[in-house]
Amino acid sequence: MFHVPNLWWPTALLALALLVDALLSIRPPAFIQGCLDGVGLPREWWWTLIVIKLLATAGLVAGLAYDGIGLAANVGVVAYFLCAVYAHIRARFLRQEFWLNCLGMLSLAVAVLTVSYVV
Repeated sequence: MFHVPNLWWPTALLALALLVDALLSIRPPAFIQGCLDGVGLPREWWWTLIVIKLLATAGLVAGLAYDGIGLAANVGVVAYFLCAVYAHIRARFLRQEFWLNCLGMLSLAVAVLTVSYVV
């Protein structure tokens, strides 16, 4: 069985980043709107991303205390951002938002997964 993370703070940092991202997405600033429009996600579906990010945040926080939950949430966050990368590539929307937001969050999620559970 996988235990709680080896280090608590990388998981907490990822949870905080996702929480801020979710809160920003409630009234998305131009860079988030541009990103979602750029990949062709219909506006009536934008709310689903907020729910996903809030659930991921809750899973990461719960995983600090309960075995396996944090690992599952972290793997889910990596999968989410891999899907976002695919959406950007498929839409050929490879602007600054892709490199900073999408790949940045994917890199953070992979780094946290590696540091917290693999090493």
